[in-house]
Amino acid sequence: MLRLRLSPLASAGALALVMSLVPPVPEDADAARGQATRSVVWAPHGMVCAAQPLAVQAGLEVLKQGGSAVDAAIAVNACLAVTEPTLCGLGGDLFAIVWDPRAQKLAGLNAAGRAPLALTIEQVRPEKDGTIPLYSPFSWTVPGCADGWFELHAKYGKLPMSRVLAPAIRYAEQGYPVSPVIASDWERATRVFAEKPGFKDVFMPEPASGGARRAPREGEVFRNPALAKTLRLLAGKGRDAYYRGAIAQAIVRFSQANGGFFSMEDFARHRSTWDEPISTTYHGYTVWELPPNGQGLAALQLLNLLENFDLKGMGRGSADFWHVMVEAKKLAFADRARYYADPAFAQVPVQALLSKEYARQRAALVDMQHAAQTDSAGDPVALGRSETTYLCTADGDGMMVSLIQSNYTGFGSGYVVPELGFGIQDRGALFSLHPDSPNALAPGKRPFHTIIPSFVTRDGKPLMAFGVMGGDMQPQGHAQVLVNVLDLGMNLQEAGDAVRFHHTGSSEPTGTMMSDGGVLHIEDGLPQAVLDELGRRGHVLKPEAVGAYGGYQAIWRDPASGMYTGATEKRKDGCALGY
Repeated sequence: MLRLRLSPLASAGALALVMSLVPPVPEDADAARGQATRSVVWAPHGMVCAAQPLAVQAGLEVLKQGGSAVDAAIAVNACLAVTEPTLCGLGGDLFAIVWDPRAQKLAGLNAAGRAPLALTIEQVRPEKDGTIPLYSPFSWTVPGCADGWFELHAKYGKLPMSRVLAPAIRYAEQGYPVSPVIASDWERATRVFAEKPGFKDVFMPEPASGGARRAPREGEVFRNPALAKTLRLLAGKGRDAYYRGAIAQAIVRFSQANGGFFSMEDFARHRSTWDEPISTTYHGYTVWELPPNGQGLAALQLLNLLENFDLKGMGRGSADFWHVMVEAKKLAFADRARYYADPAFAQVPVQALLSKEYARQRAALVDMQHAAQTDSAGDPVALGRSETTYLCTADGDGMMVSLIQSNYTGFGSGYVVPELGFGIQDRGALFSLHPDSPNALAPGKRPFHTIIPSFVTRDGKPLMAFGVMGGDMQPQGHAQVLVNVLDLGMNLQEAGDAVRFHHTGSSEPTGTMMSDGGVLHIEDGLPQAVLDELGRRGHVLKPEAVGAYGGYQAIWRDPASGMYTGATEKRKDGCALGY
């Protein structure tokens, strides 16, 4: 029997269509699901899901004023730059996938920045493991976020940017009470970044009661007047204020004073690119990601591998289920380490890596009794830490936005430009220093990138905008969420709340190699017998902080009624709201 998650407003005539497009729910689904932390949210006119409630409300405010889903997404992202600086901001990069209801197709935006023209491999002083130091000017790349906002707005915006950015400016000027998870992340970050240039000036204010500078605590009001000024400049003068004007000038001066490599030419040359999303099919649904230099391809490869196993038959309560998920991840990540790079500088065999036949050959390498200790890449051509914020929005016209934005490691490099109110990302740490690597550092090149928005369609119709935050957790999280929804019949909230795994230690595009099988982290909730069996098969299990399992948001569009369902991450501060 099929259980239908059908809006009360849907007509009886739409029933047959919905039965074919809503994922079927198995008879024993309740046992597989566990308890969701909250209900999904239904709404007819628009939906916003993000990791901070004030930002979500700002997005709804923009929608109600007649803004598009893109306007709302920019408003939410701008507010998160103020209220969630631990993860994102104007010093970072942005990726987005937009369902365009007029064109009836998806559009993809890569707003990632490039390495300074003056920086070469020979100039980098590497870490002991041969990688680029995270918290250093060697890791700086041109921030692409602001250009991404204006590219999206030029194509899909309805309201002026002054109105779209107004809520963020208000919170930056007047202040806001810091929410719990963000406060905790902020306090931990100060242990790493407190002595970095400019960090204390902006992100460790003097307490109202006096005393030493520190991170704001839960419920304390934080203001960032410098960031308010920067946002006003963008609202009034547009993207050139950033890339050709006062903002770029301030960053270049800061770079010159602190051992960086930026020039005004780096900023003047910067442009986002509109890239065709790539896809694969999974149980009749089409899953979309952006192509490299991002790692979305790894999520699609992982789904292709998993399609060769009966995950529904195994069930989440079996060791086989978790073993297959982890071993498939290792295989996908081996190719990720070997092939993913900026396609303007390297040949990336995207279509070969997406081949179903290639996936079948790779899936045959999974040993059901033993965890792989090494992860060699395949040869598809022969066949012919980090944190981020994710958000999604939808409007009454049917536009849906899947957007992700990040500084990379929390506050990024920790270097903060005080007069601008934001810090500089360290995304360049993901370059390789091996000259023969496709991902080798080069002037003007984009590094391998972890942030990936995702989208699901069926029969050419939009169904689901979703994402999972958190560095290398993202492809793993995308696959786990989709298995929960499409294999196990969970609703959006259940799919995000369910126990997740996070495997670390795979080979990386930076040049490090897996030689010991890595480490498997699984959230509390599985039977001890399952964990014991995974250990017997050779998995090294260790606990991990809750935040390491990512942060998830999702919107599902009922194809018959047009109603939206929203869900949000239990591990973050956020919410899903509609109207």
